[in-house]
Amino acid sequence: MTQPSENPRGLFAWLWWNYLWRYRWLLAVALVFMAIEGSMFGLLSYMMKPMFDSVFVGGNSDALWWVGLVIFGSFLIRATASIAQKVLLTKVSQLTTGNIRNDLLGHLMTLDGSFHQNYGPGYLMQRVEGDVDGISKVWRIIITGAGRDVIALVSLFAVALNIDWRWTLVALIGAPLLVLPSILLQRFVRGNARNARDIAARLSTRLNEVFHGIVPVKLNRLESYQAARYRKLTDKRIDAEVRSALGQASIPGLIDIMSGIGFLGVLFYGGNEILAGEKTVGDFMAFFTAIALAFEPLRRLGAVSGNWQIAAASIERLKELLEMVPDLRDPANPQPAPRGVPGVVLDDVRLAYGDAPVLRGASFTAEAGKTTALVGASGAGKSTVFNVLTRLVDPAEGRVEIGGVPVSEMRLEDLRAMFSVVSQEALLFDESLRENILLGREDVSEDRLQEVLEAAHVADFVPRLAGGLDAPVGPRGSALSGGQRQRVAIARALLRDTPILLLDEATSALDVQSEAVVQAALDRLAEGRTTLVIAHRLSTVRHADKIVVMENGRVVEEGTHDDLLAKEGVYARLHAMQFAES
Repeated sequence: MTQPSENPRGLFAWLWWNYLWRYRWLLAVALVFMAIEGSMFGLLSYMMKPMFDSVFVGGNSDALWWVGLVIFGSFLIRATASIAQKVLLTKVSQLTTGNIRNDLLGHLMTLDGSFHQNYGPGYLMQRVEGDVDGISKVWRIIITGAGRDVIALVSLFAVALNIDWRWTLVALIGAPLLVLPSILLQRFVRGNARNARDIAARLSTRLNEVFHGIVPVKLNRLESYQAARYRKLTDKRIDAEVRSALGQASIPGLIDIMSGIGFLGVLFYGGNEILAGEKTVGDFMAFFTAIALAFEPLRRLGAVSGNWQIAAASIERLKELLEMVPDLRDPANPQPAPRGVPGVVLDDVRLAYGDAPVLRGASFTAEAGKTTALVGASGAGKSTVFNVLTRLVDPAEGRVEIGGVPVSEMRLEDLRAMFSVVSQEALLFDESLRENILLGREDVSEDRLQEVLEAAHVADFVPRLAGGLDAPVGPRGSALSGGQRQRVAIARALLRDTPILLLDEATSALDVQSEAVVQAALDRLAEGRTTLVIAHRLSTVRHADKIVVMENGRVVEEGTHDDLLAKEGVYARLHAMQFAES
């Protein structure tokens, strides 16, 4: 894990080589325009000398025109260069921000389930949105400071040194006083910025939980409770942000104090030389203007250090996330996925989540092209079997094979391409019904789509939707009923046309009428496929080719419905309990 003490220069180098380098030519052109803009400050201050000595004091009217034109020209060039560099930097900023977000999202989706259990959606949303936004704003300030403000300072101090190098040293007499306080303030700002980012992630997590659970919140009258928790975090964030702002503002404030000391010294030292006739009024005005104009770039550069500390806190987190490596990876020498409709074998599979064993030597075979049902009490390990088959998790011991090929020896993409999954909660996106079925596929003809809609019984309710297939389904499919969402999931599975079908409580949350329709669609989907079904309601699996009964992570019985009833074992007891309840 990246430590907070990581060298900020190393963080900027990481950002540069990974994201900014590809736009170096655009940045180079922007820096040229920044340099032009910054150098105009020096030209403007230098023109104070002829304006006062030749025009105002010397009375040379001819000089008034060329001095005025040069000053106007400097403003015109500065305005043009400023527009050009801002447009270029905005383009680079947006491109870079988009690349970071895309890379981060793509990488986060490759990380293991254990990672997503530890980091909630709100936390990750804050990383993808908040931290990336913070970086994009700050690096623009840094590059602008390097390109425009540094050049401005160089040109302005060149004018000041040209007039009198001793005056320049007097103006900078307070500079050594800034060193130690600036270092301490930078550490203060970075620590508070890191704390503010952590709190912002917790706030996002809280919002995600509240909005996704709004119905339970209302039913349990938790509005005040949740609001109080959110308010407490908000107060903490305000405190951290205010302290960070204090540190940021203090750095330019120190520069103001240094500038005041320098001005006072130049006024007494240079004023006496002017009164003695050793320097002209034009000399003093050119020097005064150069130093006065230098203060604003100095203040901005001082603020850059504080802004960079805020960016560094964000970059640390992004770098940490992007450098995380998933435990579940493709094998070095992958085997090709089996062709046709394969069988599934689990042999003495053992798995624990932390110290809690979940599978304790589970073994069974799901024959190719047939339906195998997994039944048992909650916590028996049924869903974990699905996770092991699809390599969402790897077992500690045992053998898991599909078509004779160990799942650990296949590429993850090839392995998961063999499965279609229909679960109790169908995942729908806030898009149209058509997009939720096609999921970006462009190779599906209208005839094929209509065939799938009919087979999945989606065509039964499409005419009732305003907009038909193009009707929005709402957040998480909220515009559709539970049965309709399940039928959409079945339509997806039909389009995928995979050899293995996993059904995880696909009808358990439906009413009787919806269940009948969805079950008919599932029966159609299971034809010609190796199907594994998880079910609590035994009535839905009584016609399965094989029923595997699990208890405490082990397979305790196997057979058909009638065979298992005849054994009068675990399955018979479960069946009797459900029959009594019904």
